[in-house]
Amino acid sequence: MSRPGPAGGPPAGSLRVALLTREYPPEVYGGAGVHVGYLARELRGLVRLTVHCQGADRPGAVAHRPWERLAGADRVLGVLSADLSMAAAAGAPGGPADLVHSHTWYANLAGHLASALYAIPHVMTMHSLEPLRPWKAEQLGGGYAVSSWCERVAVESAAAVIAVSSAMRSDVLATYPDLDPGRVHVIRNGIDAAEYAPDPATDALARHGIDPGRPTVAYVGRITRQKGLPVLLRAAERLDPAVQLVICAGQADTEELAAEVGSLAEGLRRARPGVVWISGMLPRREVIQILSHATVFACPSLYEPLGIVNLEAMACGTAVVASDVGGIPEVVQHGRTGLLVPPGDPGLLAEAIGALVADPGRAAAMGRAGRRRAAEEFSWAAVAAQTAALYEDVAAARPRAR
Repeated sequence: MSRPGPAGGPPAGSLRVALLTREYPPEVYGGAGVHVGYLARELRGLVRLTVHCQGADRPGAVAHRPWERLAGADRVLGVLSADLSMAAAAGAPGGPADLVHSHTWYANLAGHLASALYAIPHVMTMHSLEPLRPWKAEQLGGGYAVSSWCERVAVESAAAVIAVSSAMRSDVLATYPDLDPGRVHVIRNGIDAAEYAPDPATDALARHGIDPGRPTVAYVGRITRQKGLPVLLRAAERLDPAVQLVICAGQADTEELAAEVGSLAEGLRRARPGVVWISGMLPRREVIQILSHATVFACPSLYEPLGIVNLEAMACGTAVVASDVGGIPEVVQHGRTGLLVPPGDPGLLAEAIGALVADPGRAAAMGRAGRRRAAEEFSWAAVAAQTAALYEDVAAARPRAR
């Protein structure tokens, strides 16, 4: 039975929510997709949820694809055509939404249009900010101006904006000074600590040629300017040759960046042993096993609103060495669950990694503390409950016009 909602609003659990996203499992390539997958799982028990994603058909979601007539055009135009389809679906007869919730610029315009068309509130989660990622111009070209416009139009008119960290909230308000601070709420990312847990097995290590007997530094992430992989590759040149470096690298944003990182990796292989490079998205179980056996997880990001990957490493019981930037310090506690270093400095990154590799007892203690912190303070159930409560507040403040 639904409990009564706030005065003037629908009862809790009866809200029809359209969650709009580009990524949805199994097509996930970044932290926003991870977030959406787990959030949707938990929200289904709290609201009447329909997920609208972009790309191929898949269970649990309604898929929207670019218009065929745009084949060969700039891919950003294809995204916008999928947004139009998503906006139309949010108001479809027989299942119109009471509220739309968009994730990333890929779906923000869909949320904005649905809100305007159907007089329903638009909630958006800010996983990153386009103006703070100027390197995306390398990837999107002129489309970067369009993606930035989509974000700006949506954020300045949204009924509520969710920032995934306190640092992200500050960035949102600094980037969009006309935005009412009362509309920006902090709900941090989460982790499934039952799924992400230390795994003693070694079959995935053997499959990828990883030596479980060597001290290991692991990296998991896309090849994008934001993630700072070149910084780690330069830092690795200064590490003890006994240290094994395991790079689980996703797709590169551009061919030029792929060539740059590939050249650095090849030079590193010539200079030292123990470099294991794994390309593409790995099954989650294999990532968990790699994280579990690492001495240190390295996160050399230049920009990171929160960093789910650090939570994943912590939940697997691994110490983290990460950049002191964005929302990372809200996850990684310096001196307790890992070490924080200034972003973009290979020397200081190598020094911090080397200190933990040289003291495995300290690294292990940090890993245990990180596991406790992840499990106790970052559950997806709590994230979903906070999100559903925000939905109710927004719906009560702006009841539907129809």
